[in-house]
Amino acid sequence: MKSTLRLLLLAFVFGLVTSAQAEKSKIVFISGKPSHGPMSHEHRAGNMILAKRLNQSGLDVEAVVLNDIGYPKDPSVLEDAATIVIFCTGHGGHVLNPVLKSFDALMKRGVGVVMIHWATEAVSGEPGDYFLEWMGGFCDLNWSVNPHWTAKFDTFPDHPIANGVVPFEVNDEWYYHMRFVPGLKNVTPILSDLPGPKTLVRKDGPRSGNPHVRKAVANGESQHVAWAYERPEGGRGFGWTGGHVHKNWQHDMYRKVMLNAILWTAKVEVPEEGLDSASVSDEEIHSNLDPKRRR
Repeated sequence: MKSTLRLLLLAFVFGLVTSAQAEKSKIVFISGKPSHGPMSHEHRAGNMILAKRLNQSGLDVEAVVLNDIGYPKDPSVLEDAATIVIFCTGHGGHVLNPVLKSFDALMKRGVGVVMIHWATEAVSGEPGDYFLEWMGGFCDLNWSVNPHWTAKFDTFPDHPIANGVVPFEVNDEWYYHMRFVPGLKNVTPILSDLPGPKTLVRKDGPRSGNPHVRKAVANGESQHVAWAYERPEGGRGFGWTGGHVHKNWQHDMYRKVMLNAILWTAKVEVPEEGLDSASVSDEEIHSNLDPKRRR
C-alpha cells in the first residue's frame, strides 16, 4: 500500500513538473554563419548572451540557441516556438531566403519574430514583401542606409518594450530610413533619433545614401531604428537595426530593450520595470566568438 501511494505521489509530482515545463514559452535563437571581423556581427555569441539572461529571468520562458549555423536542419524544432530570434547575414545571404513559404506558415500561426541588425535587410520583391507582413518593416537597398553613429534615445512610447527604459545613447551601425508598411499601420517605433549630417557624407550607393534619405534627414524626420509590429491576423514582430558592435550587449539599456522585445513577441508579459538582467563581463563578451581572421 505504501509503495502504491509513493508511486502515485511521484507520478503527481512528475506531472506537475512536466506541466510547468510545458507551459514555458519557447524562444528559439537562429545564428547565421560568421561575417565581418572579430567583435562585429557576433551572431552566435550575441544570441547566447541574450538567451542566458532570459533563462535566468525567473519568467516562464525557455530560451534555446540552436547548434545549427543557419536555418535548422530539422525545422520541427520551430514548431512549438513562441517566438524566433534571427541574427544573421542579410539580403542575398539571409537564412530565410530558401524557406520563405514554410517560415511564413509559422508566422501565419502567430509565432513571433525578432530580426537583429543585418537580418533586417531583405531582398526587394518577394522576401521584402514577406518581411513587411512579418514585422512591418525592413532594411531596403537604395532606400535605407548603414552608417556608424551615436544615436541618442530620449523619449519612448507607452509600450511594454519600453518598460523600465530610461534615456541612453550608444554608438553602433544603426541602419535607418527603413521601408515600412504604409502609414506605419500597426507599427510602434521604439527607438528613434534624428541622425546628424555626418551620417550621410558618403556618396549615393546601395547602403550609403540616396535622394530620399537625404531629403528625409534635411526635413528633420526622426528615424526609427527599432520598432514593434502587431500583425493584423495575430503574431508580433520586432526589428532592431543595431547589433554590429558586439560589446554593446554590455550596455544595460541597450540589452533591456532587446530582452523586453523578445518577451513581447513571445506574448510573455514584460515586467513593469522591464527585464533587468545580469551585467555582461569582459570575460563573457569575449566568450563563444566565431573563429574569424582580422579584416
